[in-house]
Amino acid sequence: MEQRPVVQVEDVSFRYEKEDVLEHIDLSVQKGAFLGLVGPNGSGKSTLLKCVLGLLKPTSGRIFLFGEPVESFRAWQRIGFVSQKANSFNRGFPATVEEVVTSGLAAKRGLFRALRREDYRAAEAALAAVGLAGLAKRNIGELSGGQQQRVFIARALASEPELLILDEPTVGVDARHVQEFYELLGDLNRRGLTLILVTHDIGTITDRVTHIACLNKRLYFHGNTEEFAQLGDEAISRFYGHSLRVLCHGH
Repeated sequence: MEQRPVVQVEDVSFRYEKEDVLEHIDLSVQKGAFLGLVGPNGSGKSTLLKCVLGLLKPTSGRIFLFGEPVESFRAWQRIGFVSQKANSFNRGFPATVEEVVTSGLAAKRGLFRALRREDYRAAEAALAAVGLAGLAKRNIGELSGGQQQRVFIARALASEPELLILDEPTVGVDARHVQEFYELLGDLNRRGLTLILVTHDIGTITDRVTHIACLNKRLYFHGNTEEFAQLGDEAISRFYGHSLRVLCHGH
């Protein structure tokens, strides 16, 4: 029997009042894929993400998660999410790395239920997976921007999700740490985790992801990286216009 996609978007459109933000989007993400969702600012990437996460209801079309309609989907522990604002917090906030990571287990355990020994083991394993073993008792405000973002990935991984979604995850991360950050994501994908990475940074991710979707209100391209490489800069520019060309040439 054919395996159902982890995410299936069927003819989805979305409007904010009178403005068309998404137009007839068809997109699927298979188990084990690493999808880079790219496009210029204002292209609808975050809106599509919110529709997939059930935070916005499409004007038309349907979305399925693990084969189930998003409006009736309840197994949210199967999905980890890291927002672009994850590390935009008060650096003086008195929380340890371990406390931040275990807070990601609330949906799985229940908001007011005490953590168990296995929860702390899960947090320890998640920190080891992102290369931060041994830092559980450190205050998160003492870490670098790159380390903090790894903590929030560990927080998402602690509940052992099958799909990890990241929205512009390198915002606020020092440039010298960006490459090792993408290497971490690639390693997680090679271990079997399905990922969706939302970014405008096409040049950096093309050798990391397995598939690329180019979005600018409409979906201009959706395929694997080999197919994307055959498009060339001129074709991409016709799809996206000047702003994406500048981003590509910057790399």
